[in-house]
Amino acid sequence: MKNLKYQVSFYSIAVACILITGCHTLNKTQKGAAIGAGTGGIVGAFIGKSAGNTALGAIIGGAVGGTAGAFIGHNMDKQAAELKQAIPGATVTREGEGIIVKFDSGILFDVDKADIKPAAQTNLQNLAASLGKNPETNILIIGHTDNTGAGDYNLDLSVKRAASVKSYLAANEVRTSRLKIDGRGSTEPIADNSTAEGRAQNRRVEIVIVANDKMKKQAKEEGK
Repeated sequence: MKNLKYQVSFYSIAVACILITGCHTLNKTQKGAAIGAGTGGIVGAFIGKSAGNTALGAIIGGAVGGTAGAFIGHNMDKQAAELKQAIPGATVTREGEGIIVKFDSGILFDVDKADIKPAAQTNLQNLAASLGKNPETNILIIGHTDNTGAGDYNLDLSVKRAASVKSYLAANEVRTSRLKIDGRGSTEPIADNSTAEGRAQNRRVEIVIVANDKMKKQAKEEGK
């Protein structure tokens, strides 16, 4: 029990360093090395719930930390750079040992719809191509809405939109075993819902890319 408390405290400090101060002296790969190594799932779930950030919680929850985390972070650095070039319609962010790709919902969907717009297909095809070239990752697709309308309706719409992205990626040869979805409705805003601009930012789909078990095993072997 003491050991668990020590580990949780350690990870809480590491996460606080990243979330609060930004750890300006560390690069993204080094941040990845600072998180994980045993209780990532516990801390990730806690951070995701407390901070209202399912995407970041998924990355922290899947982290391994240490030298292995640095190895994974290096691989993620390369894929993130590739994605920034391939999908200009999205925001690509490196966090810890993972990547978050954010699409504004207006890019992917018409208002109140869950069908992928034809204009969005090139971006998703390029995303699928990158995922295909980097097969040792798992992908979580998270749908979000603004707070306009009923909560249950927004939750359902966010799930449907995440499912549409999953289906499109699967149709472009990304294995379904790698893909999971989540819908958060309006519960995780990133901007002020009282303004039209803020609501537009809150309507989004986040795609979280993390190492799968095979990459984690390889990373641990490389770190020995």
